[in-house]
Amino acid sequence: MGEFKKNFIWNILGTTFNSFLSLFFLVIVTRFNGIENAGIFTLAFSTACIIYVIGIYSGRIFQVTENSDINDKEYIANRVITTMLMIIIIIGFVIIKKYDFYKSSIFILLTLFKSLEAFSDVLYGILQKNDKLYQVGISLFFKALISIIVFILLDFFTKKLILSCISIIICNLVFILIYDIPNVLQKIEKNSKIQRNNVIKIFKNGFFTFAITFLGLYIINASKYSIDNFLSEDIQAIYGIIIMPATVISLFGQFIIHPYLNKIMDICKKKNKKEFNKLLIRIITYITIMGAISAILAYLLGIPVLNIIYGITLGNYSLQLCIIIIAATLYTISVICSSILTAVRHTFIQFIVYIICSVVAFVFSNSLVKLYGINGAIGAYLLVMFLLGVLYFALTKVIINKEFKKEILNG
Repeated sequence: MGEFKKNFIWNILGTTFNSFLSLFFLVIVTRFNGIENAGIFTLAFSTACIIYVIGIYSGRIFQVTENSDINDKEYIANRVITTMLMIIIIIGFVIIKKYDFYKSSIFILLTLFKSLEAFSDVLYGILQKNDKLYQVGISLFFKALISIIVFILLDFFTKKLILSCISIIICNLVFILIYDIPNVLQKIEKNSKIQRNNVIKIFKNGFFTFAITFLGLYIINASKYSIDNFLSEDIQAIYGIIIMPATVISLFGQFIIHPYLNKIMDICKKKNKKEFNKLLIRIITYITIMGAISAILAYLLGIPVLNIIYGITLGNYSLQLCIIIIAATLYTISVICSSILTAVRHTFIQFIVYIICSVVAFVFSNSLVKLYGINGAIGAYLLVMFLLGVLYFALTKVIINKEFKKEILNG
């Protein structure tokens, strides 16, 4: 099997299982622990995912495409700091929100779980730079598989959600120690030193990448926080269930962009405008087709399937589910474009876009949820994703074409 093919296949397997973790966990919690616990779990997991962005900070795309003198050990040192910040922030969050001990414990444990994932990600960046993306896929695949099995068994027999959350933390920690770290140690330069200035430099250089990722996750979850403010835990669970299929569209985008990162960088270095435009249109076409098919299937079959999977009766939310899939398709287009702009270091303009969209999300999510309940949450989600998708596609076309034109004039 060729190296690219092996990387591509394992990346798909690993990314798929890892991306569906929240779906599997929510199904298990809904069936074994009830709808109210599912509401707590979906908000806690979403919060952990937002704080996870602090953990990965500038992210793997930035790390893999970085050409500066920052070494692997310095990236790891930076990641230790950011993962510690995750724990400090979640403790402060639950104190400010005045959650009870049970709810606070779920939030803290799931954030600890995501902090281990954030630490793994910096190790994955080192492997990916050394063209070992298949090892990343293997790690993601087995971590997810083992975590799901252990979580199901423990939750089924004990019905104790806190204990089940602790179990997946232990599974991930063990796998990091026996697989991730040994593989990475083979790639790190043994004689390289950690310079404090370079560790700080990562914070400085990657700030806008971090900011847009953080704001992006807030935008996705803004409606959930509005539901937490104005509606009940069971409505939170229902919204979490019907928005979960949107993960499939985002997942499809990840399948495409990670294996093509090096190719995109090569095209940009060669200033091949025609090839870039062709690749961009091809990627977005794939996503649009996938989104259209998913939206039709969601409208026709989505709710009955979700009723069977979760073991509850959701009600008539077929149109709402279709709208969510369309919105997720628009968001995935923006993520693809963001990855391209980040790879060529156009991050400040993205920061401005996300500031605008975050304000829109905050205002419309709160007002629409207060007025129209769960339908308001879905309407706000669609509005913001439409704005984000259109702005990103237009910006990517304009900025990259301008870069190519500038190079030609300079030549």
